[in-house]
Amino acid sequence: MKKKSTRLDAIKMIVSSKEFGSQEELLQALEQEGFKLTQATLSRDLKQLKIAKAANMGGKYIYVLPNNIMYKRANEQSASEMLMRGGFVSLQFSGNIAVIRTRPGYASSMAYDIDNRECGAVLGTIAGDDTIMMVLKEKATHKEIVDFLAEIIPNLDKESKWE
Repeated sequence: MKKKSTRLDAIKMIVSSKEFGSQEELLQALEQEGFKLTQATLSRDLKQLKIAKAANMGGKYIYVLPNNIMYKRANEQSASEMLMRGGFVSLQFSGNIAVIRTRPGYASSMAYDIDNRECGAVLGTIAGDDTIMMVLKEKATHKEIVDFLAEIIPNLDKESKWE
């Protein structure tokens, strides 16, 4: 019988290498790697590793790891690539705050992309599953923010009236 820590590492590697939609699929993959365990044990391991289900590009729910650089998928797409397929929903402003709505699962990677680009008008973002709150500097204009976001969100209409 293999050690629990080895099993947990194997689960992380397996989840990061392929999309799995059910615990049964994960159990089969683990068995191919020499790990024989029950569904209840796998469920506890997933909880301990904070592995959750999130929607993939096709809308199918799959197991994903928490933000852990070591185990990121090699074929992971950038927020811009994902948004080309319709992840962006809306943009609204209220004072020095912008609220961006996305399809479920898109907000975190898009906020990451926003935070890692140079824009003096943006102080930072907070993201949930489908909503981003972006805090703007006091004197930032909506046009300045829309122009910046259009570089990240290809289907953002720069000509629309953003309120």
